Amino acid sequence: MNKTSSTKFNFPVFFMAMLGVVFLVIFNYLPMFGIIIAFKDMDGVINITKALVTKPFVGFQNFIDFLNDKYFRDVMINTIGLNVFQLVLSFPAPIIFALLLNEVRHLGFKKTVQTITYFPYFVSWVVFGGIVISMLSSDNGIINVVLQKLGLIKEPISFLANPNYFWSIATVSGIIKGLGWGAVIYLAAIAGIDVEQYEAAIIDGANRFQRMLYITLPGILSTIVILLLLSISNLLNSSFDQIYVLQNQLNLDRSEVIDTYVYKIGISEMRYSFTTAVGVFKSFIAFLLLWGSNTLSKKYLNRGIY
Repeated sequence: MNKTSSTKFNFPVFFMAMLGVVFLVIFNYLPMFGIIIAFKDMDGVINITKALVTKPFVGFQNFIDFLNDKYFRDVMINTIGLNVFQLVLSFPAPIIFALLLNEVRHLGFKKTVQTITYFPYFVSWVVFGGIVISMLSSDNGIINVVLQKLGLIKEPISFLANPNYFWSIATVSGIIKGLGWGAVIYLAAIAGIDVEQYEAAIIDGANRFQRMLYITLPGILSTIVILLLLSISNLLNSSFDQIYVLQNQLNLDRSEVIDTYVYKIGISEMRYSFTTAVGVFKSFIAFLLLWGSNTLSKKYLNRGIY
């Protein structure tokens, strides 16, 4: 019996799929062999490949050193505090923006707004962070100029020199940079909602706000839950580029997070085993957060990642 075209082996599709598998193996699975560094004494070595074989195992000593490190408490507070602060304010922003943008009926205006809000995402944090620093400068920075013109302040404020402002600056700048791009996935989810639901709601007399509240929002709830769970699992991961660009010695008390701390310790002091142990620690916590939040979500919302 001849095979139909639907059952024939499709080599081009298989080849493209295998490229993705090869990519994952090379860049995601093979590097996991390096986890062994966290359990060895390899700080300060030059030939890492040779040290993987010759250096002795020290068990969990590198993890203990991190937990007993004098900066551990401050770094953890900054990391968790900043990420929770950003999660509360940054996570709803693209959802609200997507809901509002979906209600715009003027196609030209809608595309213009999308283009303007998408653009910052494609600008590197080195450039975008430099713009933020310039705007917040106490020396004729536009923010200080505007606040003085409005009579809200008498003297220029050195925003980035005051640690108390750092979390707010990082959060607001992150929202501005990622708002448009973050809304893309929600707009795609909204596009998949059955139009007949809106037509039925209009016949029943529902206004725009009611249609948004009772049709659009429930229609994208699954997407919201999945992205929220992923965001919760990343509570120990900060935007390194953003934090490092905005960070200085004056705001270090609030800006030093795990990612910047690991970079400084790992590169400047060559503490490879110590920093690898910190990375494994972060991954373990991320797994627990993802598992716990997914379990609660499935229990109370009947939705989850798996």
